[in-house]
Amino acid sequence: MTDADCDAIVIGSGPGGATAADVLTAAGWSVIVLEKGRNHLVDLDAPHDPLRHLANDEIALVHRHLLGPDPLLEPRTYRRSVEDGDRLLTGEVNNLPSTVGGGGFHADAKLPRFREEDFALHTTRGPIDRADVRDWPISYADLEPHYAAVERIIGVAGEVGTNPFAAWRSSGYPMPSGPDMAMALVSSAAAERAGLHPYRAPTGTNSVEYDGRPACVDCGFCGRYGCPIAAKGDPIASLQRMLRTGRGQVRPEALVTEIVLDASGKRATGVRYLDLTQHPDAPVVELRASRAVIVAGGSFETARLLLRNDLGGDLVGRNLTYHFQTFTVGVFADDTGGDRGRDVTHLHDDLMIDTPELRAAARQAGLPWLRGGVTEHGSAAGPVDEAAMYPGGAGHLAAMVDSSLRRRLWVLTMQGEDLAQPDNRIDLDPSVRDAWGLPAGRVTYRPHRHELVASAYSARVHEAILADAGSQAAFSATSPPQDHIDLHGDISPIGVAPASRHVMGTARMGHDPATSVVSPEQRLWDVPNVLVCDASVFVTSAGYNPTLTLAALSHRAATLLAD
Repeated sequence: MTDADCDAIVIGSGPGGATAADVLTAAGWSVIVLEKGRNHLVDLDAPHDPLRHLANDEIALVHRHLLGPDPLLEPRTYRRSVEDGDRLLTGEVNNLPSTVGGGGFHADAKLPRFREEDFALHTTRGPIDRADVRDWPISYADLEPHYAAVERIIGVAGEVGTNPFAAWRSSGYPMPSGPDMAMALVSSAAAERAGLHPYRAPTGTNSVEYDGRPACVDCGFCGRYGCPIAAKGDPIASLQRMLRTGRGQVRPEALVTEIVLDASGKRATGVRYLDLTQHPDAPVVELRASRAVIVAGGSFETARLLLRNDLGGDLVGRNLTYHFQTFTVGVFADDTGGDRGRDVTHLHDDLMIDTPELRAAARQAGLPWLRGGVTEHGSAAGPVDEAAMYPGGAGHLAAMVDSSLRRRLWVLTMQGEDLAQPDNRIDLDPSVRDAWGLPAGRVTYRPHRHELVASAYSARVHEAILADAGSQAAFSATSPPQDHIDLHGDISPIGVAPASRHVMGTARMGHDPATSVVSPEQRLWDVPNVLVCDASVFVTSAGYNPTLTLAALSHRAATLLAD
């Protein structure tokens, strides 16, 4: 195709799209990245320095949707099951930023690798009734060199050898771990006394100057915020490198509506998008690619785009997974120091490991096995969210000074493995539309009983740890919250969407088109030059933060494509 605008179009500029664009431009391809949100991250003109659009502003970033999307313009809908009717709520449902940099821009950058077992869960643990547990079509060994590559690209700070459950590595971390949060040392010591194995979290936050970007200053505004000094490496590093080759472009405010196919219907020739920079009527622009179209909009928006275009087959949107989060909160007499430093400096993996204790809990619940998830030792809400929790009037100032709901809390958060279920899905809402007239995405989701049993187990363990660490009281809650829990019977989640921003699994990879949406190379079975490079392709959710794995998968897919 000699009159193409570029070799490849990448839809989405988050960790998956940015990594793919970085790999392809390094291989000599011309690439145009389309991002539906605005650009607050990197100057698109040389020398492509970080933009200085950000401050530690809880109102702008958390409550006024500076990084997008505004749920009034781009609503999503949610229901627990088809018995709820078309929807239970409309508005904000697991929104990740729609901005240059995507979800990586606002994350607090915990970047653990998956372990060998996570890629072979059916083989190692076996099936569970009413869940679709499958092995991945690739192994940890297949992905390990790509893990190492993206750790160098992003800049990951970590410590080798402190996590006894970690998978093998071919190389160390590019940076040493950053400073420890003082309270994390206290809760980690209590976890060790309970027989657990806490370790310093690998993070994409600079502990030293790296790749021309400064070290973190421990300001305390990390998770849910863009970094004002660009000390978080994901995904600014890939976008800068891609732009500096001279072969890459980023076009913000470009909302892709259609993937254009040739006459055979088996090959993508480009995309059509709305140029949102032109107000009030956004014109339709057609962009042509000679070699590939890469979809990297995140598990929600990727499924929504494929469904609108009738691509990928009947499994698109199905097997949606989150992480079933369990928050165990300790209330302490004194300030825990959780309002400074990175959000999380320590983790433990023990509740994912096949131990006699977890086997006994599984047997008692009538399950063949039980896996929780990585547990984060961290702090509580920001000051504006805290202020909204206290009543107004004369006592408000005293409550803020005392800060019992922020500075005196410490939280152990388990990112529990969420089992894939075909009925948990994203589809197109039959009547709700966004500001451009496109069908809103709809979540249908309820947890499996496995998640509830693992959550209850973790709550007991973590409440005891926080008590040993000195808390005056400890309690646990889940996301989504549950109205009624019977570990041997019915589950009754209330009509509140999960709070987890870990969204996975809506375009699973596999060896068989009958059971997957994309091949092991992440190509759509029905249109092979369309690749999916985000967490949509996950076969299982595992129990780890997904960003490093989705970036490694994107690196692998783009490397295979370039080769």
